[in-house]
Amino acid sequence: MTVVHYDSHRRRLWVAGQRCHHGATGALLSGAAAAAIVAGRRHLPFVALAATGGLLMAHDWHDRAVWFQPGAQTDD
Repeated sequence: MTVVHYDSHRRRLWVAGQRCHHGATGALLSGAAAAAIVAGRRHLPFVALAATGGLLMAHDWHDRAVWFQPGAQTDD
């Protein structure tokens, strides 16, 4: 099994057999940035990470029901 697989035709990425949605990636980025901001680190990189995460989530919002579902999700 390959660790990272990218399907260039469908433009999808899998890591260790798990499909990676950019909305889920955005949720993780935004959450980490929000935690840093709440902890008092109100530096521009954390604000930029939060904004980038929000944009990733907004772009992939239609797939939000499957962002964190386990498995390859190759049927769509």
